[in-house]
Amino acid sequence: MALVSADTKIGELLNELHQLIKQTQEERSRSEHNLLNIQKTHERMQTENKTSPYYRTKLRGLYTTAKADAEAECSILRRALDKIAEIKSLLEERRIAARMAGVYSDTDPPRKTMRRGVLMTLLQQSAMTLPLWIGKPGESPPPLCGAIPASSDYVAKQGDKVAARVKAVDGDEQWILAEVVSYNHSTNKYEVDDIDEEGKERHTLSRRRIIPLPQWKANPETDPEALFSKDQLVLALYPQTTCFYRALIHTPPHRPQDDYSVLFEDTSYADGYSPPLNVAQRYVVACKENKKK
Repeated sequence: MALVSADTKIGELLNELHQLIKQTQEERSRSEHNLLNIQKTHERMQTENKTSPYYRTKLRGLYTTAKADAEAECSILRRALDKIAEIKSLLEERRIAARMAGVYSDTDPPRKTMRRGVLMTLLQQSAMTLPLWIGKPGESPPPLCGAIPASSDYVAKQGDKVAARVKAVDGDEQWILAEVVSYNHSTNKYEVDDIDEEGKERHTLSRRRIIPLPQWKANPETDPEALFSKDQLVLALYPQTTCFYRALIHTPPHRPQDDYSVLFEDTSYADGYSPPLNVAQRYVVACKENKKK
Protein backbone atom coordinates (compact mmCIF):
# COMPACT_ATOMS: atom_id res chain seq x y z
CA MET A 1 0.00 0.00 0.00
CA ALA A 2 2.84 2.38 0.91
CA LEU A 3 4.56 1.55 -2.39
CA VAL A 4 1.43 2.43 -4.38
CA SER A 5 1.06 5.70 -2.46
CA ALA A 6 4.72 6.57 -3.18
CA ASP A 7 4.23 5.78 -6.88
CA THR A 8 1.20 8.09 -7.01
CA LYS A 9 3.06 10.93 -5.30
CA ILE A 10 6.09 10.47 -7.57
CA GLY A 11 3.80 10.64 -10.61
CA GLU A 12 2.30 13.90 -9.36
CA LEU A 13 5.74 15.38 -8.70
CA LEU A 14 6.94 14.37 -12.16
CA ASN A 15 3.98 16.19 -13.72
CA GLU A 16 4.76 19.29 -11.63
CA LEU A 17 8.42 19.06 -12.67
CA HIS A 18 7.40 18.84 -16.33
CA GLN A 19 5.34 22.02 -15.97
CA LEU A 20 8.23 23.84 -14.29
CA ILE A 21 10.59 22.82 -17.10
CA LYS A 22 8.09 24.20 -19.63
CA GLN A 23 7.88 27.45 -17.63
CA THR A 24 11.68 27.69 -17.63
CA GLN A 25 11.79 27.39 -21.41
CA GLU A 26 9.03 29.99 -21.80
CA GLU A 27 10.86 32.37 -19.45
CA ARG A 28 14.12 31.87 -21.34
CA SER A 29 12.49 32.45 -24.73
CA ARG A 30 10.87 35.62 -23.42
CA SER A 31 14.18 37.00 -22.13
CA GLU A 32 16.11 36.27 -25.34
CA HIS A 33 14.52 39.26 -27.10
CA ASN A 34 15.78 41.60 -24.37
CA LEU A 35 19.29 40.09 -24.45
CA LEU A 36 19.38 40.59 -28.21
CA ASN A 37 18.44 44.25 -27.69
CA ILE A 38 21.35 44.65 -25.27
CA GLN A 39 23.76 43.17 -27.81
CA LYS A 40 22.47 45.39 -30.63
CA THR A 41 22.66 48.52 -28.46
CA HIS A 42 26.30 47.80 -27.61
CA GLU A 43 27.07 47.23 -31.30
CA ARG A 44 25.49 50.60 -32.25
CA MET A 45 27.48 52.34 -29.48
CA GLN A 46 30.71 50.84 -30.86
CA THR A 47 29.80 51.87 -34.40
CA GLU A 48 29.06 55.45 -33.34
CA ASN A 49 32.01 55.39 -30.91
CA LYS A 50 30.16 57.32 -28.22
CA THR A 51 28.11 56.79 -25.06
CA SER A 52 25.26 59.27 -25.06
CA PRO A 53 22.76 59.85 -22.19
CA TYR A 54 20.17 58.15 -24.42
CA TYR A 55 22.19 54.93 -24.68
CA ARG A 56 23.04 54.97 -20.95
CA THR A 57 19.35 55.28 -20.03
CA LYS A 58 18.35 52.61 -22.55
CA LEU A 59 20.99 50.15 -21.36
CA ARG A 60 20.09 50.75 -17.70
CA GLY A 61 16.48 49.80 -18.48
CA LEU A 62 17.49 46.78 -20.58
CA TYR A 63 19.85 45.45 -17.89
CA THR A 64 17.23 45.97 -15.17
CA THR A 65 14.79 43.90 -17.23
CA ALA A 66 17.46 41.24 -17.92
CA LYS A 67 18.21 40.96 -14.19
CA ALA A 68 14.52 40.53 -13.36
CA ASP A 69 14.18 37.90 -16.12
CA ALA A 70 17.20 35.98 -14.79
CA GLU A 71 15.85 36.07 -11.23
CA ALA A 72 12.45 34.78 -12.42
CA GLU A 73 14.11 31.91 -14.33
CA CYS A 74 16.35 31.15 -11.34
CA SER A 75 13.28 30.96 -9.06
CA ILE A 76 11.61 28.44 -11.36
CA LEU A 77 14.79 26.36 -11.60
CA ARG A 78 15.11 26.26 -7.80
CA ARG A 79 11.52 25.02 -7.52
CA ALA A 80 12.36 22.35 -10.11
CA LEU A 81 15.43 21.29 -8.09
CA ASP A 82 13.24 21.02 -4.98
CA LYS A 83 10.86 18.72 -6.90
CA ILE A 84 13.79 16.56 -8.02
CA ALA A 85 15.01 16.30 -4.40
CA GLU A 86 11.49 15.25 -3.31
CA ILE A 87 11.35 12.61 -6.04
CA LYS A 88 14.76 11.21 -5.10
CA SER A 89 13.74 11.07 -1.43
CA LEU A 90 10.53 9.21 -2.27
CA LEU A 91 12.40 6.78 -4.54
CA GLU A 92 14.80 6.04 -1.67
CA GLU A 93 11.88 5.53 0.76
CA ARG A 94 10.23 3.21 -1.75
CA ARG A 95 13.47 1.24 -2.19
CA ILE A 96 13.85 0.78 1.58
CA ALA A 97 10.19 -0.21 2.01
CA ALA A 98 10.48 -2.74 -0.82
CA ARG A 99 13.68 -4.20 0.62
CA MET A 100 12.07 -4.59 4.06
CA ALA A 101 9.17 -6.36 2.39
CA GLY A 102 11.61 -8.64 0.58
CA VAL A 103 10.81 -7.19 -2.84
CA TYR A 104 13.73 -6.34 -5.13
CA SER A 105 13.93 -4.79 -8.58
CA ASP A 106 16.35 -5.44 -11.45
CA THR A 107 18.10 -2.14 -10.71
CA ASP A 108 18.38 -2.87 -6.97
CA PRO A 109 18.93 -6.61 -6.44
CA PRO A 110 20.05 -8.00 -3.07
CA ARG A 111 23.76 -7.25 -2.56
CA LYS A 112 24.57 -10.87 -1.77
CA THR A 113 23.28 -11.98 -5.20
CA MET A 114 24.69 -8.98 -7.10
CA ARG A 115 27.64 -9.37 -9.44
CA ARG A 116 30.68 -7.31 -8.46
CA GLY A 117 30.59 -5.29 -11.66
CA VAL A 118 26.93 -4.36 -11.11
CA LEU A 119 27.68 -3.06 -7.60
CA MET A 120 30.60 -0.96 -8.86
CA THR A 121 28.38 0.51 -11.59
CA LEU A 122 25.69 1.40 -9.03
CA LEU A 123 28.25 3.13 -6.82
CA GLN A 124 29.55 5.10 -9.81
CA GLN A 125 26.00 6.13 -10.77
CA SER A 126 25.32 7.19 -7.17
CA ALA A 127 28.39 9.45 -7.28
CA MET A 128 27.41 10.95 -10.65
CA THR A 129 23.86 11.75 -9.57
CA LEU A 130 24.84 13.38 -6.26
CA PRO A 131 23.19 16.83 -6.53
CA LEU A 132 25.33 19.94 -6.86
CA TRP A 133 24.83 22.56 -4.15
CA ILE A 134 23.58 25.78 -5.75
CA GLY A 135 23.24 28.47 -3.12
CA LYS A 136 21.70 31.90 -3.38
CA PRO A 137 24.07 34.91 -3.60
CA GLY A 138 25.94 35.21 -0.30
CA GLU A 139 24.61 31.88 1.02
CA SER A 140 27.22 29.56 2.56
CA PRO A 141 27.28 25.84 1.70
CA PRO A 142 25.53 23.70 4.37
CA PRO A 143 26.91 20.77 6.37
CA LEU A 144 27.48 17.64 4.26
CA CYS A 145 28.20 19.73 1.17
CA GLY A 146 31.55 18.53 -0.16
CA ALA A 147 34.17 18.62 2.59
CA ILE A 148 31.93 20.34 5.16
CA PRO A 149 31.24 17.79 7.93
CA ALA A 150 27.88 17.02 9.49
CA SER A 151 26.83 19.03 12.53
CA SER A 152 27.70 17.48 15.91
CA ASP A 153 24.08 16.50 16.61
CA TYR A 154 23.42 15.08 13.12
CA VAL A 155 21.91 11.61 12.90
CA ALA A 156 22.11 9.79 9.57
CA LYS A 157 18.76 8.52 8.26
CA GLN A 158 17.80 4.99 7.31
CA GLY A 159 19.19 4.27 3.85
CA ASP A 160 21.96 6.89 4.07
CA LYS A 161 25.42 5.82 2.92
CA VAL A 162 28.24 6.24 5.44
CA ALA A 163 31.86 5.35 6.04
CA ALA A 164 31.86 2.88 8.94
CA ARG A 165 34.82 1.65 10.96
CA VAL A 166 34.46 -2.09 11.57
CA LYS A 167 36.60 -5.01 12.70
CA ALA A 168 37.72 -7.25 9.87
CA VAL A 169 37.92 -11.05 10.08
CA ASP A 170 41.63 -10.86 10.95
CA GLY A 171 40.89 -8.50 13.84
CA ASP A 172 42.20 -5.37 12.14
CA GLU A 173 39.92 -2.38 11.77
CA GLN A 174 38.96 -0.86 8.45
CA TRP A 175 36.63 1.78 7.05
CA ILE A 176 33.93 0.34 4.79
CA LEU A 177 31.08 1.78 2.75
CA ALA A 178 27.86 0.96 4.60
CA GLU A 179 24.16 1.76 4.62
CA VAL A 180 22.31 2.89 7.74
CA VAL A 181 19.64 0.43 8.91
CA SER A 182 18.64 2.24 12.12
CA TYR A 183 19.81 4.49 14.94
CA ASN A 184 19.11 3.86 18.62
CA HIS A 185 18.80 7.19 20.46
CA SER A 186 19.00 5.56 23.90
CA THR A 187 22.35 3.85 23.21
CA ASN A 188 23.58 6.36 20.57
CA LYS A 189 24.50 3.48 18.30
CA TYR A 190 23.88 2.75 14.63
CA GLU A 191 23.05 -0.49 12.93
CA VAL A 192 24.60 -0.54 9.46
CA ASP A 193 24.89 -3.03 6.61
CA ASP A 194 28.12 -3.55 4.71
CA ILE A 195 27.20 -2.31 1.22
CA ASP A 196 29.12 -5.25 -0.24
CA GLU A 197 27.26 -7.86 1.81
CA GLU A 198 23.79 -6.40 2.34
CA GLY A 199 21.90 -8.17 5.14
CA LYS A 200 24.79 -10.59 5.69
CA GLU A 201 27.25 -8.32 7.49
CA ARG A 202 25.35 -6.11 9.95
CA HIS A 203 27.32 -4.03 12.45
CA THR A 204 26.29 -2.17 15.62
CA LEU A 205 28.56 0.87 15.91
CA SER A 206 28.93 3.99 18.04
CA ARG A 207 28.56 7.42 16.42
CA ARG A 208 32.32 8.02 16.48
CA ARG A 209 32.73 5.05 14.13
CA ILE A 210 30.41 6.55 11.54
CA ILE A 211 31.17 9.33 9.03
CA PRO A 212 28.17 10.46 6.94
CA LEU A 213 28.96 10.86 3.24
CA PRO A 214 28.35 14.20 1.47
CA GLN A 215 24.76 14.87 0.38
CA TRP A 216 25.77 17.53 -2.17
CA LYS A 217 28.73 18.09 -4.42
CA ALA A 218 30.52 21.40 -3.90
CA ASN A 219 31.02 23.70 -6.89
CA PRO A 220 34.73 24.61 -7.16
CA GLU A 221 33.82 27.72 -9.15
CA THR A 222 31.51 29.24 -6.51
CA ASP A 223 32.28 27.40 -3.23
CA PRO A 224 35.96 26.35 -3.27
CA GLU A 225 36.04 26.58 0.54
CA ALA A 226 33.71 23.56 0.65
CA LEU A 227 36.35 21.32 -0.94
CA PHE A 228 39.34 19.55 0.56
CA SER A 229 42.57 21.33 -0.33
CA LYS A 230 45.81 19.97 -1.78
CA ASP A 231 47.85 17.78 0.61
CA GLN A 232 44.93 17.45 3.07
CA LEU A 233 44.63 14.02 4.72
CA VAL A 234 41.34 12.25 3.91
CA LEU A 235 39.64 8.88 3.75
CA ALA A 236 38.84 7.97 0.15
CA LEU A 237 37.08 4.99 -1.39
CA TYR A 238 39.72 3.00 -3.28
CA PRO A 239 38.62 2.54 -6.93
CA GLN A 240 36.71 -0.67 -7.65
CA THR A 241 36.41 -1.51 -3.92
CA THR A 242 34.02 -0.69 -1.07
CA CYS A 243 36.73 0.24 1.43
CA PHE A 244 38.05 3.65 2.46
CA TYR A 245 41.78 4.20 2.91
CA ARG A 246 43.90 7.12 4.06
CA ALA A 247 45.04 9.39 1.24
CA LEU A 248 46.38 12.85 0.48
CA ILE A 249 44.56 15.23 -1.84
CA HIS A 250 46.72 15.59 -4.95
CA THR A 251 44.39 17.86 -6.94
CA PRO A 252 40.93 19.14 -5.88
CA PRO A 253 38.16 19.28 -8.52
CA HIS A 254 38.39 22.25 -10.92
CA ARG A 255 34.82 21.90 -12.28
CA PRO A 256 31.60 20.65 -10.66
CA GLN A 257 31.73 17.34 -12.57
CA ASP A 258 35.40 16.65 -11.75
CA ASP A 259 36.67 14.06 -9.26
CA TYR A 260 39.41 14.48 -6.68
CA SER A 261 42.85 13.21 -7.60
CA VAL A 262 44.27 11.50 -4.50
CA LEU A 263 47.46 9.72 -3.41
CA PHE A 264 46.68 6.63 -1.33
CA GLU A 265 49.09 5.61 1.42
CA ASP A 266 50.95 2.61 -0.01
CA THR A 267 54.22 1.26 1.44
CA SER A 268 54.99 -0.62 -1.80
CA TYR A 269 56.06 2.72 -3.31
CA ALA A 270 59.31 4.45 -2.38
CA ASP A 271 57.64 7.66 -1.19
CA GLY A 272 54.85 5.78 0.61
CA TYR A 273 52.06 6.89 -1.73
CA SER A 274 50.36 5.48 -4.81
CA PRO A 275 50.27 7.31 -8.15
CA PRO A 276 47.32 9.77 -8.43
CA LEU A 277 43.91 8.07 -8.63
CA ASN A 278 40.50 9.65 -9.22
CA VAL A 279 37.81 9.43 -6.53
CA ALA A 280 34.36 11.07 -6.73
CA GLN A 281 33.40 13.81 -4.25
CA ARG A 282 30.76 11.52 -2.76
CA TYR A 283 33.42 9.07 -1.57
CA VAL A 284 35.96 11.44 0.02
CA VAL A 285 35.55 12.34 3.71
CA ALA A 286 37.67 13.90 6.46
CA CYS A 287 40.10 11.53 8.11
CA LYS A 288 39.52 11.17 11.86
CA GLU A 289 42.99 9.73 12.40
CA ASN A 290 45.63 12.44 12.03
CA LYS A 291 48.64 10.37 13.05
CA LYS A 292 50.21 7.72 10.89
CA LYS A 293 49.91 4.19 12.14
